[in-house]
Amino acid sequence: MAFCHVQWSSQVLSKQVGLYALLPDRGSPPFAVYYLLHGLSDDYTIWQRRTRIEWYVRDLPLIVVMPDGYRGFYTNHVQGPAYAEYMAEELPGFVERTFPAKRDRAGRAIGGLSMGGYGALRLALGYPEKYVSANSHSGALMFGSLPPETEDPLQRAEFRQILGDDPRGSDHDLVHLARRAAAGGTVPALRIDCGTDDFLLEHNRQFTAVLKTIGIEHDYEEFPGAHSWDYWDLHVQEGLSFHCHHLGIEPVT
Repeated sequence: MAFCHVQWSSQVLSKQVGLYALLPDRGSPPFAVYYLLHGLSDDYTIWQRRTRIEWYVRDLPLIVVMPDGYRGFYTNHVQGPAYAEYMAEELPGFVERTFPAKRDRAGRAIGGLSMGGYGALRLALGYPEKYVSANSHSGALMFGSLPPETEDPLQRAEFRQILGDDPRGSDHDLVHLARRAAAGGTVPALRIDCGTDDFLLEHNRQFTAVLKTIGIEHDYEEFPGAHSWDYWDLHVQEGLSFHCHHLGIEPVT
């Protein structure tokens, strides 16, 4: 397993950006890619620092890309950067030019935690032709369905710049995106999990209930645990198994 720290220039964001990547030393290229997204208060180094992700993928013919999403919720801001365009279009193009990666939907999966859980579904449902599977751990899944409630005036202003005054029915709204993807006939395989002591548990229950009413098949599980790295380090392993199934890859021994 090789570890890479890459800095490159994003034309979409008009700035230098970074990512961590884990490259397999087993199997034959080109390899499938798993894009693994961080939460609101973290950066692209956090999965490598707080989990055993490198150990968990040691026998897999899989590239893991951990990009920096800043505080952007991986969506195109009403006033500001186009993070969805960067993540779903520019980033895969860079990765596929730079690494021995597959270049089609069947070779791309995406997942994340908290803000990154929302982001993974925002990108997978907003660009269903790009990803074969997506998962969310402890996601803020109703973030774009109603104006977020916060007592912090700076955070209110920040969220308004991202979402506008009312994001319902927009490309920030996972419910809207799910309905659109279902109507279009292409929906990535979805897996969602959340801890029973997580403050975002109701977000997850509400969103998965909506998926049922739309008729979108998905995996949903609740486990003991809170919004913590103990929970994410444990359950990222199930996310990996889910994606390996849909990417059609098995451990190489």
